[in-house]
This record gives sequence, C-alpha cells and structure tokens, in this order.
Amino acid sequence: MSLKLIANMVMLFAALTVFSQDNLYSSLTIPKDLKQNANAVIRLNEVVVSIKSSSEMSVKEKRIITVLNKKGNTNVDAYVHYDENVKIKTLEVLAFDAFGNEIKKIRKNDFKDVSAVDGGTLYSDSRVKYLEYTPIKYPYTIEFTSETITGNTAFIPSFTPINSYFVSAETSTYTINYPEHITIRKKEKNLENIDIETEAIAGSIFYKAKNLKAFKPEDYSPSITDFTPKVLFASKQFTLEGVDSVVENWDDFAKWMYHDLIKVTHDLPESTISDIQNLVKNETNDIDKAKKIYQYVQDKVRYISVQVGIGGWKPFNASEVDRLSYGDCKGLTNYTMALLKAANIESNYSVVYAGKSQRSIEEDFTSIQGNHVILNIPSDNEEDIWLECTSQKLPFGFIGDFTDNRDVLVITPEGGKIQRTKKYNTEENTQVTKGRYTVSNDGTITAEVNVKSKGIQYDDKYWLESETERDLDRRYKTRWSYINNMAIDNMSIENDKDSIVFNETLAFQATSYPKIVANRMLLTVNALNRNTHIPDRYRNRKLPLKIKRGFKDVDEVEIKLPQDYKVESLPAKKIIENKFGSYKAEVVVKDENTLLYKREFVVNDGEFPKEDYSKFRTFYKDVSKQDNAKVALIKKE
Repeated sequence: MSLKLIANMVMLFAALTVFSQDNLYSSLTIPKDLKQNANAVIRLNEVVVSIKSSSEMSVKEKRIITVLNKKGNTNVDAYVHYDENVKIKTLEVLAFDAFGNEIKKIRKNDFKDVSAVDGGTLYSDSRVKYLEYTPIKYPYTIEFTSETITGNTAFIPSFTPINSYFVSAETSTYTINYPEHITIRKKEKNLENIDIETEAIAGSIFYKAKNLKAFKPEDYSPSITDFTPKVLFASKQFTLEGVDSVVENWDDFAKWMYHDLIKVTHDLPESTISDIQNLVKNETNDIDKAKKIYQYVQDKVRYISVQVGIGGWKPFNASEVDRLSYGDCKGLTNYTMALLKAANIESNYSVVYAGKSQRSIEEDFTSIQGNHVILNIPSDNEEDIWLECTSQKLPFGFIGDFTDNRDVLVITPEGGKIQRTKKYNTEENTQVTKGRYTVSNDGTITAEVNVKSKGIQYDDKYWLESETERDLDRRYKTRWSYINNMAIDNMSIENDKDSIVFNETLAFQATSYPKIVANRMLLTVNALNRNTHIPDRYRNRKLPLKIKRGFKDVDEVEIKLPQDYKVESLPAKKIIENKFGSYKAEVVVKDENTLLYKREFVVNDGEFPKEDYSKFRTFYKDVSKQDNAKVALIKKE
C-alpha cells in the first residue's frame, strides 16, 4: 500500500472522527432519508417568541441549513423585514464548507438593505435586510441568527417546520413565552404522523419536531399549506401600530376593523357624492347602479401598491384615492365601498387569501389573516356579488381564479362573518368551439374557427385583448402547436364584459396536415381542440388527488374532404364516463365529401384519494388517444 493512500485514509478517518453526529455544520452528518427529494436540509431551526406585554414582542431565530445543490439556494431564507415599528437587534450569518469548517462571517451591516416591496409600489416604509451569498461549491451550510423587537403583537409568527417543497428538517423547535394575564390561542394543523414533542405550562408553550422528510410536488395535489405541519398563534389582547385591541371572535375582530380602520376613511368630497348620485339617477335597481359605479372606478383609478398605514391594514382615505386616482387593494376597495354608499347601496369590505390555491381564512381561529381585500355586495334572493376592485378589465361581478371558492372574512358595522366566495361550477366553465376546415388534395387545410369561453375558461383568456397582434399570433401558434406550418390569415377577439363571454375568431392555413402514403391519406380529425396534456406519472404517489376547478369543452367541426379522396374508414363513436368526468366523440357522415366531428370533454372538480390518481391519469391518456383518432381516406378510382 502506497504512503499516499495510507495518508489519505488517515485524513479521512480523522475527519469522520471530528464530524460526529452532533456536528450540524457538516453535510456528512445528515441522515440519509432526509436527503431524499431534498435540495436543502434544515439541520436546526429554533424560534423563541417572547411577549413582554400586549405592546412589546421579541422574536429570536437561529437556523442552520445545509444547501445540497444550486436549487437549494432559494431556501436559505436569510432575511429580516423591518420598519419604523420593527427594530433589528441581532443579525448575523456564518458560512461553513461541506466538512463544517467556517469559511465566512457576515455581520448586520454586510447584508443587502432594500425596500421590501416591488417597483409597483408607490411608497413603503417596509424594508428588508437579506443575505447575498454566492457559494464556491456544494454542499455548504449557513447558520442564520436574528432577533427583532416590535411594538406590534397582532402578528405572532407561526410554527412551520416545513413550508417549501424539496426541503427537509432534522430538528425544528418553537417556544412562545408570555405574561399570564395575556391569553394566547393556538391552532394545530397536520401534526398527525410526525415525530413531535409538545409542552405547555403557565406562560409558555413549546413544540419540537424532528426528522421531517422533504415533500416533492405532484400534479393535481392540494396546496402545500393544506398538508404540512403548522401551529397558528394569536393573542386575545394585542397592539397594532399603537392601537390596542381585545379580540375573542370574528364579531369582535370585524367591529375593530370597521370602526377603527375603515369607517373613519369614508370622507368623499361632496362634489364626488353629487357626481355619483347623478351618474345613477336614471337606474331603477341597485345592481344596475352598482355596475355603473364599478365602471366609474375602473375608468377613473389605477392600482398601485401602497404599504403604509396600520401595518398595511388601514386603507387610504376615500378622499385621497378620489384626488390621486390610484390606490392599493385596500384603498380601491374602500373607495368603491364609499361610492356605493353615496348611492345608498350596501357593500362590505372583505379580507381574503388571494391566489389560485383557493386558500381559506381559518374560520375557527380568529386572527389577522389574508393578503388581499375584495368587496361584497349582499343579496337576499340571489348569490352575493363579489367585486375585484384592483382590475380595470374584469367584468362586474367576476372574480376568476384569484379569489374564487374560498372562505373570506366579510366585515360589517355589526360584526364579521365567514362567507364562501363564488364557485365556478363545471357547467359554467365552458369553451364552445365551432368551426370548419377544408382539406385539399395535397394535404393543406384551410380552417375557420370560433371559440366562446365562459367562467374560469373566460378568466384564462380575457387578458388576450391587451396583446399585440404579433403576440397573439405567437400565442395561437403555441395553442395549436400540434399543427405544423400554420399561417394565420385573420384573427379577431371580442371581450363581451356584459355577458362575460370571450369570443375568438380565427382563420388559418397549414400545409402537410394529414399523412399521405401512396394512395391513402390519414387525417387526424380533431384539428381544432386536441388534448395534449397528460398528467405526470408517479410510481409511488404520496399526495391526494385534487381537481380545483372543473370544465366543459364542446366542439362541433365540419370537415370538407379533398375532392380526389373518399372515406375508407372512420373512428368508432367513443364514450368514456367515470367519476373524474366524461368524454364523447363521434364522426358523422353528412354527405360524400363532408364529415361532422362532435366532441364533448368534461372534467369534474373534486378531491379523491391518492390511489385514484393512476385512473385519473389513464382518463387523460384515453382522451388524448381519442383526440388523435384518424379518418382513413383513399383515392377515388
């Protein structure tokens, strides 16, 4: 054995001896199962929340995280938000190499310091200090230490051992200390089947979770917040920007919001009140009046983020929005509410978690929640109307997938209530395609198509009216990517906001569409709405199947066959029906040279066990197969 080999073995043995299982800075000590599906591993995360009084709170955090590859860089999360009411007491980072050797120390003044909001924000006093670190190689480990002090006790950090995909956690602890005269409420979520310790004594609550494996995202699954462990905390007595509050239920919370944050901002100028009353004087019902006022808002103001006021929760005064003609979601919603009030129309400021995930307000846990505000117009006889007041393009009463089908907090002067926003049912989310195409003897097709979209399918397309002709051309060629050599001759779109229907009319040509072999032509009959999507395959599916929004496609297309060919064989009529939806397709012979293709594809929304996923995927595969069914043509003799 060579001296060099002996020396290397000695060095390796020495390294393994030094880096014991207690060394959290070395990647060599990470348990094997925590590396599975992980881009980063949280070795230790300790959070200590200390509430000294209803108007004083400190938050200490120490997090050691090992980044295994480049994709894990985004999970370091070494940042702290601060403003006039949140002060940073401690902020430091230590960086270590794969063997646990310290390679860099970053102090508070070395962090990047920027505004905490994007360029669309007019003004904000919120800032963030964050780590900008470029590793030399992987893996590496970061130890992040911070402490903040604030007079706001309305936002108590949650215990969230895992909040991202591809991240595992070795040990995560959370402690909250508080005076005994303060009442702390908590809500536990998804703590079953994990290694967790808890302890609660007077004035202190403690949680410790260990060995949490990384989650890998899967198609058609619930949102990560629906299945990862979490404990929410809130104080009955809290202070927000100097405003003291005592809240036990949603009625208390809503009364506080309405009377302390909202009511005082309804100060429209008399001239604007007069303008609104003149605007609606000829309308005979409140809905038509509200439509005119909503259009007035869309024509007058624009959305721009404004992160000031009480923790970002108090809207700008209606008079300011009226004067400046801009505002954020709070300001524009509140402004619309004030205008409706001027016309004696009742409406309610409503707090929501916005986004496609359909996250709901926690109905059984009263606390400051949500990230967006919309407006509710109550109705005694029909469904309530919901208004998205930040959009200059959405139709009256249409909210789309941004705030649909979720629990929100509706705030009234008398108190608050949790209500469900509009759900767009499968039968409402329709796309109706009618068209015709002609096939020439050389395989060129000339097509005309009209597509009408409603519901969530309208939401998917209405923004196309703002696209340039060049961008529209590109998008349509992407939509029909299975048709090669497409040349669009004409395209026209119409956004019918009154009926909430999006109309698309196109004419195009494409060469070499069917396959020609000798005296036969194979024509894929579905040229205008072919399903090309097949959900990903999972050998060991972990998560349930969730279809958030259903839809229905109905197609009817007339096909003119080439003059020199006749039908040799047609695809058989196909019907598929199961709990996920249905599919029907048939080709009808109208005459010797004309076929009529009819198709209906329905997918139902719903939640299903993970065992159903393979059948759901098979359903999509079968649809895709049928959408590629071919008509066989043969040359006439």
